[in-house]
Amino acid sequence: MKLYFAPGACSLADHIALNEAEIAHDRIKVDLKAHQTEDGRDYYAVNPKGYVPALELDDGQILTENIAILIYIAETVGRMLPARGIERYRALEMLAFISTELHKNYKAFYNPVASDAEKDEAHATLAKRFAFVGEKLNGNRFLLGDLISVADCYLFVMLLWARKFEVELPPSLLSYFDRMRDRPSILKSLKEEGLS
Repeated sequence: MKLYFAPGACSLADHIALNEAEIAHDRIKVDLKAHQTEDGRDYYAVNPKGYVPALELDDGQILTENIAILIYIAETVGRMLPARGIERYRALEMLAFISTELHKNYKAFYNPVASDAEKDEAHATLAKRFAFVGEKLNGNRFLLGDLISVADCYLFVMLLWARKFEVELPPSLLSYFDRMRDRPSILKSLKEEGLS
């Protein structure tokens, strides 16, 4: 497998999941402004959407979008996502929430023409959304209890961004972030992306 990534982008969630699952993979860095891979290829030829992540499977197929890639990783390794029952749907529910209610609300911070009012609104919205996630943790070690899931990999990246953009986080998520940051898979991923 090959993971197309940009350092510190949302593709870090997939990078962490691959390392947590101990799935062998190559990494190909993408310059998102130039839409070029580090080996000089046009990234649009890999992913016509032009953004990361993209995962090239061993048969050459390309899979995109965080939720799809994270579920693929979990199902490939046979863990990091409940196989059935309400627990599976709770995991999918959390992945969707992270993608649509956390990830998308960072847009103002990455938009060079966003106004201060738009950034203030993003801060307020994200603080509310993170408060909800903090309550869902409910004293658990991970989002789904005692076992790490691909949703945790994605949430860690959103928390990394929260710290970067000074988004208010509840104490439960601050301690969760510290626990997650010390995991070998996360330390390895941050180092491999030049972020440690």
